[in-house]
Amino acid sequence: MPGTRKLGKTTAQRMAMLRQQTTDLLDKGRMETTVTRAKEIAPMVDKMITLGKAADLASYREMLSFVTREDVAKKVKDELASKYADRNGGYTRITRIGARRGDAAEVAVIELV
Repeated sequence: MPGTRKLGKTTAQRMAMLRQQTTDLLDKGRMETTVTRAKEIAPMVDKMITLGKAADLASYREMLSFVTREDVAKKVKDELASKYADRNGGYTRITRIGARRGDAAEVAVIELV
């Protein structure tokens, strides 16, 4: 599911980080992270919302296999699916906000549209 960026981590570390960031974004609706991580998270969030819109048990279980918290999966299925019912993708927006002071990494805000 994730793209080709390795983000300086092993596969297990990278998948754990992306799963957690996807869960946090779906829970809070907005987060601040680096641009490359945001570009990796966006397609995963789109897929989770699309699975929530399907509203069948198989899709819900597939979402639960990726999202780390059951209450977030329920929120996606109940609230976000109805919010994006008429939208065919593109559920996230990435806005660059500049360089981080400590290491000059380019930081962005990723949010649900």
